[in-house]
Amino acid sequence: MALQFKAGLRVFAFVTLGWATTCFGQTAQQTPAPGLGSIRGTVVDGSGAVVAGASVRLTREERSLNEDRPLSQDAQSGDDGQFSFANVAPGPFQLTITSEGFSTQTSSGILHSGESYVAPRIALEVATAVTEVQVGLSPTEVAEEQIKDQEKQRVLGFLPNFYVSYARNPVPLTSKQKFELAWKTTLDPVTLVITGGIAGVQQAQNSFRGYGQGAQGYGKRFGASYADLATNTFIGSAILPSLLKQDPRYFYKGSGSKRSRILYAMASSVICKGDNGRWQANYSNVLGSLAAGGISNLYYPATDRSGVGLTFSNALLELGAGSAANLFQEFLARKFTRNVPNYDQAKP
Repeated sequence: MALQFKAGLRVFAFVTLGWATTCFGQTAQQTPAPGLGSIRGTVVDGSGAVVAGASVRLTREERSLNEDRPLSQDAQSGDDGQFSFANVAPGPFQLTITSEGFSTQTSSGILHSGESYVAPRIALEVATAVTEVQVGLSPTEVAEEQIKDQEKQRVLGFLPNFYVSYARNPVPLTSKQKFELAWKTTLDPVTLVITGGIAGVQQAQNSFRGYGQGAQGYGKRFGASYADLATNTFIGSAILPSLLKQDPRYFYKGSGSKRSRILYAMASSVICKGDNGRWQANYSNVLGSLAAGGISNLYYPATDRSGVGLTFSNALLELGAGSAANLFQEFLARKFTRNVPNYDQAKP
């Protein structure tokens, strides 16, 4: 009888223990809060194939009162392309889906209280490859653009003003560009008209008597004046600058005190910029003036040919005239020059 009682007691203990364990287990299990729902969906590509490993971010617009749940959650799509979010508070939400090689996609909706929301299939599009190519001009091309601007510059709308640069950062010219600028200056119609006017004044004053009068005399005077211009331009602004790597242009200063601008303009007859950007003695201008004066002895009448002393004197006079021309460029020419590029004032 005692044995039966002990056996029955053991059975009762096991039953009681099992019941208690079951009750405790049920008590420890979390129960979803009232009103929470879930969101799930599937990520596919353009062909409809599932996309695994896509990052999905759930973002809610606002947090409910007394709610400590985060406003955003993250998940990844599984091998079957599906993702899910549990225990989501009701309200508007947005899904942002990203995956390598695809464009970012978004999907939005409203989750109602206790709802199990199934998002429409989210199809990712292949990202478009965007290649940014920056095309820069070479120094030669930049110089060409600056020359085109210079060739539009005319004082009072008609006098060529090609050898003045208003650029903030002028680019050195190539030898070819120096010769092209010399050609365009000497062949400009206005240059020919001015040369013709000078020859007419010389004819009227009977300068260079050895040329005589009449059409023949005028033609010789015109030829001599044009030869002076051409030799001076090509030797001083093309040939020597190419050999000595110097820039034949005047670089407008336009800033600083009046005194500094005056000194700069006057010095520019004997100082120039090299193709390396450094200031140096303007051998091209000085030697060009001497060479042009020497060559003129080949075509002027014997009675008007200058000796060595007169050649040097004329070269000095020409340098002085160049300084005066530079002063005109620095303080007046820009005001009367049309088609001046809209550059900031240059700083040499």
